[in-house]
Amino acid sequence: MTPPAQIVILGGGSAGWITANLLAHAWPASCITLIEAPEIGTIGVGEGSTPSLKRFFEIIGIAEDVWMPRCQATYKVGIRFAGWSPAAPWTDYRHPFTTQIDVHTEEAFVLNCRNRRLGHDVPVRPDDFLLNGVLAARGLAPVAPPHFPFRIEYGYHFDAGLLGAFLRDTAVAGGVEHRAARVTGAMRAADGDVEALVLDGGERIAADLFVDCSGFAGLLIERTLGVPFVSYRGQLFNDAAVVVQTPLTDAPAVETLSTALSAGWCWSIPLRHRIGHGYVYAGDFLSAEAAERELRIASGCGEAAAIRHLRFRTGRMARHWERNCLAVGLAQGFIEPLEATALHLVLNTVEQFIDHYATGTRDAFNDIISARFDGVRDYIAAHYKLTSRADTDYWRANAANEDMPDALLHFLDAWFRRADLSEALRQIGERAQFGSLSWHCLLAGYGAFPAVTQPARSDVDFYAARSVATFLNGCSRNFDAVSYPS
Repeated sequence: MTPPAQIVILGGGSAGWITANLLAHAWPASCITLIEAPEIGTIGVGEGSTPSLKRFFEIIGIAEDVWMPRCQATYKVGIRFAGWSPAAPWTDYRHPFTTQIDVHTEEAFVLNCRNRRLGHDVPVRPDDFLLNGVLAARGLAPVAPPHFPFRIEYGYHFDAGLLGAFLRDTAVAGGVEHRAARVTGAMRAADGDVEALVLDGGERIAADLFVDCSGFAGLLIERTLGVPFVSYRGQLFNDAAVVVQTPLTDAPAVETLSTALSAGWCWSIPLRHRIGHGYVYAGDFLSAEAAERELRIASGCGEAAAIRHLRFRTGRMARHWERNCLAVGLAQGFIEPLEATALHLVLNTVEQFIDHYATGTRDAFNDIISARFDGVRDYIAAHYKLTSRADTDYWRANAANEDMPDALLHFLDAWFRRADLSEALRQIGERAQFGSLSWHCLLAGYGAFPAVTQPARSDVDFYAARSVATFLNGCSRNFDAVSYPS
């Protein structure tokens, strides 16, 4: 299929403007219009990314020193989890983004995890085996010097409102038309396609392709085309968040902090000018007022700080591409930002759509994106199912939850049977959105091992702990402390 001549994107924000930039880059001959209501702001549930955002800016050709200062952005090399599994031998652990140089230490980490699964007392804390874990612990920027022989991967923290505005300016400069208007409805053609959007003044905007970035409203994909919603409520109990901002008092960290609380978890995201905090919790287990009190204590924001409350539903649409409409961002689904996958799924959706539009393989596209949403859901659900916390009804209910996907149960069974996790992931296929190394970080970080039955070996570096530390210490000397030019 040739690219559509007329494209209309409903809704802005990060999802809408990322979509506009990618489509404009891939289909320069298409006429693209983005319509957004000026009074609707960014949801901003989480302001972090995976390394996929770094790749996005590389695709559209924008350097870090151009966009990062505009968006108050900082580097992010991973996530530190605190208080999620009291049974583990440490109070917190890191899930670092894997990078090319980890090929030299990954085997030692995986081998140690296997030996620990066999009852040997060996080092298995993920922070100690991956370069970004070392950089995070030392507060070093993940920017390698010239001629460093390995590609370093990392994500970012950013101000979501500023990022949307920057991407808007970039898209408009590239030829995308921006219309500030309120859409009151949509018209369907005789064949069932979306024919036009109707603005509040009665104007009709027609197109060949419509992209629904209308957020939780799902104006086109759900309300107009009637695509069913697939709920993840059975696996993920959280359905609310309360957020606050505090001043930055020290150099910003290069990692997100995720702290388990009584009925969910709290993020702390350091930007250049502030720290964003948010408590993601389950309304069935905690009132909004109690959640606000708990967040104020956890963030240290005090009683005067402005608090914002949000509600959400977790799940995805049954189909993401329906007729001549593509749903992107919150309109296509939402999974709590525990692993900062929101923009990753946006980028994945748009890139896959561009590829599949050329061949007209709509069903294959929908199957792939749904499987990837489900795969993220599985990984997030494992954080709750595997917890050893039992101090509140919330955590006890999560640990006892039997409504788990078969694919996740199959994978966890492979871990506890001491089977090959890479083979288990191959069997899952497209659903394997997190690789073997990420699963090892989660399971080892949680201390999800049987009891130790073999004594530790101290006479030789049999399990590579000292040699890995020496190697990573040497590598980290190539990196400098974080410095953000304004």
